Amino acid sequence: MTLRQAGLVLTGLLGVAILLSLGTWQVRRLHWKEGVLAAITARLTDAPIALPGSPDPISDNYRAVTMTGHQVGAGLRLWSPPSYQLIVPFETDGRRVLLDRGRSGGTPEMTGEMTVVGNLIWPDDVDSYTPPPEGDLWFARDVAAMAQVLGTEPVLVSAKTDTGQGVEPLPIGIDGIPNNHLQYAVTWFSLAAIWAGMTVFALWRIRRGTN
Repeated sequence: MTLRQAGLVLTGLLGVAILLSLGTWQVRRLHWKEGVLAAITARLTDAPIALPGSPDPISDNYRAVTMTGHQVGAGLRLWSPPSYQLIVPFETDGRRVLLDRGRSGGTPEMTGEMTVVGNLIWPDDVDSYTPPPEGDLWFARDVAAMAQVLGTEPVLVSAKTDTGQGVEPLPIGIDGIPNNHLQYAVTWFSLAAIWAGMTVFALWRIRRGTN
């Protein structure tokens, strides 16, 4: 084997090893993400519990809860084409939290006491491209900022039961949570196979040229 061939083999093996390690890492990430999604699904579908006194954004995220109370005044409109989601202040057991009632073309207010079943959620909607609010119209769910405006705890419950007045509840699911690790793994493994094939082809060309 010539020095050129040895260098090509070494480069080929190194490239394949790196690509295979990246693919293997994505497989591990895939299993981790599937576990996360399974845990979220379990929380979403568990029997609802009473709203915790001090819910934790990590351990209580997506937890199914139930609360009885009433809407306190007007809320905020969240842009949700083709209409809006209603984020309102909800008073329950002497405390006020945020309630995402769902999608509506108007801004109705609930009248009377009712029981709501939903899920706690700390959404990660805000980024550098999110426009600032325009009056009561918001373009992302910023729990802390919305709570400050509406005078509630920084706690958001997304209703999955009907709150009436034609408002369409939007139950939380896992469909919007990306899980592309299988696709990434296939890509890295495919590149490893291509790299190996190109290395073998290059060696064949060199050997053919020396014969």
